[in-house]
Amino acid sequence: MGKPLIHGLGISAVIIALDQLSKWWITDVVMQPPASIPVLPFFNIVLAYNRGVSFGMFAAGSDAGKWMLVGVAGIITVFLLHWLHKATNRLNIWALGLIIGGAIGNVTDRIAIGAVVDFLDFHAFGYHWPAFNVADISIFIGAALLIVESLFTRDDSA
Repeated sequence: MGKPLIHGLGISAVIIALDQLSKWWITDVVMQPPASIPVLPFFNIVLAYNRGVSFGMFAAGSDAGKWMLVGVAGIITVFLLHWLHKATNRLNIWALGLIIGGAIGNVTDRIAIGAVVDFLDFHAFGYHWPAFNVADISIFIGAALLIVESLFTRDDSA
């Protein structure tokens, strides 16, 4: 195994652990019994189960749908692992590690309970952003880093 793969998988492992620990803490400790806990005027902790992908789209109401979403996430993760194996710069390694860790964190929920646990609820002026979790944050930051890297680094190989 190359260094990029080891570093990226280390980042992924930390994200998976943080994601699963935070979801356990919310479901088994915090939300006994409240369904929503106000924290700040614009932020609540809630307990939501997302059976779809981003924002609940393509909600999988059946076992076949659940396994289809798991399969798609698995294929994407394999592609990202291949990319990570070939990564040459630190920003790509971090980005891919974050995305892979987030994807595996959410897939773990989907396999174990049939839905992804979401609990971070930001809102303003009566509008609530869809609830999300640590894995989602990790995927978002990883994708943003890939975009930044692609916009601001030069490829002199051409």
